[in-house]
Amino acid sequence: MANPLTFANNFGKPRRRNLTVITLAAALFAATANARSVESETITQDELVRATQELVDSIAIGNQTPWKTYFAEDAVYTDETGKTSDKPALVASIVPLPKSYSGTIKVVKPLSHIFEQTAILSYDLDESEIVYGQVLHARYHGTDTWLFRNGRWQIIAGQLLRYYEDPAIGKIDTAHLDDFVGTYEIAPGETLTVSREGTKLYIKRGEMPKILLEPESPDLFFHPGAEGRRIFRRNESGKVDAMIYRRNNEDLIWKKLTQS
Repeated sequence: MANPLTFANNFGKPRRRNLTVITLAAALFAATANARSVESETITQDELVRATQELVDSIAIGNQTPWKTYFAEDAVYTDETGKTSDKPALVASIVPLPKSYSGTIKVVKPLSHIFEQTAILSYDLDESEIVYGQVLHARYHGTDTWLFRNGRWQIIAGQLLRYYEDPAIGKIDTAHLDDFVGTYEIAPGETLTVSREGTKLYIKRGEMPKILLEPESPDLFFHPGAEGRRIFRRNESGKVDAMIYRRNNEDLIWKKLTQS
């Protein structure tokens, strides 16, 4: 029987069929089939949200399975404290809440951008935590990048930020509000003023609008909607001699010059 991979040409000379052509054709067919498979492996925003909800639902009970499933082996994740972890460290951090702690986290306000093999999900997390019967709340914003590889969608990178919340407003000491009023200087010619209107304190610098200060404690104030604290420092005699603007444990010191 003749070899099926040979045939006679017009000159009557037998020759081997070009295996390279056959191999390339087969490879092209396989690549096309695989491309169709990749294109068919789409993911929707609803599916991304469901997976994300499954991840956050597992935190309180310390269920590591969703984190092992949905995160790629080479994933990196940065949490709200700025700590960046690889997958093993991230999975290891998922442990049950302590006794007398409980809580829920809800995925809200999702927004997605989905491409052929990449999907980006942006979302908020609303957290309620109960600690010995006391209820705490926090809000976060997360962004995860999902990648389709090896037949599955997994998170390759994630980042979580915590929304800033103002401190609770404390009781104001109206008898000592005038202690804070005056002009403060950070460098020669660079000053600001603290003024009082009734029981409210305001800061004004140059032509900028004045800023309301709310009390957190008698000598500690904050500007609503902005990070940082204003600490009025007292000297040994109890008089205010400076205003400290503290942000992330770093201080800018404004020395008090005059009473206004």
